[in-house]
Amino acid sequence: MQRLSTADRDFEKRFARLVDDRRESDLDVSRAVTQILGEVRQRGEAALVELTQRFDKHALRNKEGWRITPEDCAAAFHALEPPLRAALELAAARIRAYHADQLPQDRDFTDEAGVRLGARWRAVDAAGLYVPGGRAAYPSSLLMNAIPAQVAGVERLVVVTPTPRGENNPLVLAAAHLCGIGEIWRIGGAQAIAALAYGAGRIAPVDVITGPGNAYVAEAKRQLFGVVGIDMVAGPSEILVIADAANDPDWIAADLLSQAEHDPAAQSILITDDERFASEVEDRVDVQCSMLSTERTARESWSAHGVVITVADLAEAPTLANRLAAEHVQLAVADPEALFAGLRHAGSVFLGRHTPEAVGDYVAGPNHVLPTGRRARFASGLSALDFMKRTSFIGMGPEALAKIGPAAIALAEAEGLPAHARSVALRLP
Repeated sequence: MQRLSTADRDFEKRFARLVDDRRESDLDVSRAVTQILGEVRQRGEAALVELTQRFDKHALRNKEGWRITPEDCAAAFHALEPPLRAALELAAARIRAYHADQLPQDRDFTDEAGVRLGARWRAVDAAGLYVPGGRAAYPSSLLMNAIPAQVAGVERLVVVTPTPRGENNPLVLAAAHLCGIGEIWRIGGAQAIAALAYGAGRIAPVDVITGPGNAYVAEAKRQLFGVVGIDMVAGPSEILVIADAANDPDWIAADLLSQAEHDPAAQSILITDDERFASEVEDRVDVQCSMLSTERTARESWSAHGVVITVADLAEAPTLANRLAAEHVQLAVADPEALFAGLRHAGSVFLGRHTPEAVGDYVAGPNHVLPTGRRARFASGLSALDFMKRTSFIGMGPEALAKIGPAAIALAEAEGLPAHARSVALRLP
């Protein structure tokens, strides 16, 4: 774990190194994924059978081996304890309400030249949703991906999820039932992304692929962008907590560990204006780590990538936060608005001492599929818009064309494109 202070003479050098540390897939992962994608594209189902047996120790021999049925999902949902079923239903309702408010409006108007202009939004025909099933098998991720797609109006939703040694995660199945998803394939990894993008025998291709996964899944999505649309290339999870000394150090330690327990490559960063408080949080992280069932992962993440930064004044924090452009930024202060006003780059922001990031992972409503690796500088969290595309349209009569056509002719001729100019000129008086 690193300790930095803005008072240190080498702070800028060390902080710049922190900002540039991507913690993502290397060249070996890229090469392996390229090979897997090629295998699936060339050999289809045969490649999926071999790769699933190799990586998941699961045989895709018959219909039951390939698919998880709606009946299986319904059984898993109804087998849940009532409080857990109610929690899933609450999460789904809040996610649906939040994303429904994101739907864009079509435009159709006529400007002063008499030209009709506008745009229509339409959902893609099919979306593939990747749901992890190895180290992390999260029903919340299924809700966060499926519900925005449904809100957007996608007609065909396809879930792929690995089932190591043939074992399903019942919570994932329950979430699929709650979302009404009927097409679920028991495949994972880069090979599942390839099957969604190219199609493979009984699996028809999709238009957009979303959902979190390991380094191989992320790299497969990166390589296939253009063949299909993707939500983003996501790396290990991140949290930046900006906190003053009035916080309970146990609370802040728990917040930092909430991301550290995801993955050994996850990163948790604390910015505070109090050295003593920073030390107290470090102590509580160590104590709480020993009480977690995820201790090994959390401790490895905190030891390798955890950072505590002390500043003279928390007013300095937004500048540092904007350079980090973290996936999650938690403003654990009495009045977060001043810090929030200066925050330009973040995947999602959590305002105040009683808004832990973890609540956003489940029931707050906004999506928990967020940009990592400093991509919050230019990218946003998953939304209904990721499952839609906009088609512009233009319409005009002879009078409108006469008003703006000559300018089009002039520009076409200047660019050396005479056929462009002629197609307009022939229509003018």
